[in-house]
Amino acid sequence: MRRTLLTTAALSMGLAMLTSTATATAAPPQLALPEPSGPLPIAHTRLHLVDHDRADPWVPQQRRELMATLWYPTAHPSGQAAQYLTPAESREILHHFEDVPDVPDDTLSTTRTHARTGPPTSTTLPLVVLSPGFSHPRAALTGLAEDLASRGYAVAAIGHNHESRATEFPDGRLTTCIACEANDPEKVVRTRADDVGFFLDELPRTTPLRPNRIAMVGHSIGGASAAQVLHTDPRVSAGINLDGTFFPALDQDLDRPFMIVGTPKHRPHGTDESWDTSWPHLTDWRRWLTVSGTSHSSFTDFSILSEQFGIGLPEEPLDGHRTAEITRDYVAAFLDQHLRATPQPLLEGPTNTYPEVTFHHH
Repeated sequence: MRRTLLTTAALSMGLAMLTSTATATAAPPQLALPEPSGPLPIAHTRLHLVDHDRADPWVPQQRRELMATLWYPTAHPSGQAAQYLTPAESREILHHFEDVPDVPDDTLSTTRTHARTGPPTSTTLPLVVLSPGFSHPRAALTGLAEDLASRGYAVAAIGHNHESRATEFPDGRLTTCIACEANDPEKVVRTRADDVGFFLDELPRTTPLRPNRIAMVGHSIGGASAAQVLHTDPRVSAGINLDGTFFPALDQDLDRPFMIVGTPKHRPHGTDESWDTSWPHLTDWRRWLTVSGTSHSSFTDFSILSEQFGIGLPEEPLDGHRTAEITRDYVAAFLDQHLRATPQPLLEGPTNTYPEVTFHHH
């Protein structure tokens, strides 16, 4: 599907601009994610999970394996900050794009993050599951994950194996995006829903966490997967789609809170008909927001990282730090309202604080 391929094109163009600008300077700046806005110190851990009961949909002779990163607040952070990507993942992602100049292989592995190591402050935190865009590594949502953890959430970004340009496992194996050749977005959505269900089964077996409420937030096809998960898994009580085409468009009512947030192309009667078709089937609390000055990858880390080389993403005049602030605050407001039962005036309509955000429907 053409819209699916656009997610890969957005990543390609963003990285191409990043790398081509890097080579134009003698000493590229140290990439860094913005500081989390919440008051709590944060920690992280990585999980390697194997579903022995399920064949991998993309490599059927293998069992389904996942890598996930888990962030959470901690009272006792220690050690060094987490790597954004491993050196092997950085190398594979940067070398995938043959039309860009050379940059240091470890450019994306030396990006500064903020989570260290340490025990969670509680074992009963609300949990947010993150699903990245097609071909994107799970790290692409690290800035959002760190911010939510600093506000008191446990956050898990799932690396859907063979759907990212690069995923490294603890034994050094590196898998690439086999799904990119298949061009089957509905299969991706079904697979991700199964991945999330398996992850939620395994979380209490492999960590001390026992989530009291769960939401899912996805970018691009990860957003479509969030809707699918809400249909199939009663443990997940709310969801957000960040600029993702619904694959397929909803044809059954979704009776749990759901918010769709996108670029100006995702306005009513815009270029993505799946949003108009799906909207009537969101029958619980719902919001449809667009953010002016954004492009498809604005809701990921790529906006800020590319700007640190003095450029922005294509079709994105809005400053990357501003898009990050908007994304963080609206996502956190949604989660506070629906996982913590704390009413959020920010979600009730337009505000002078964020004039870039248009409310299309309530």
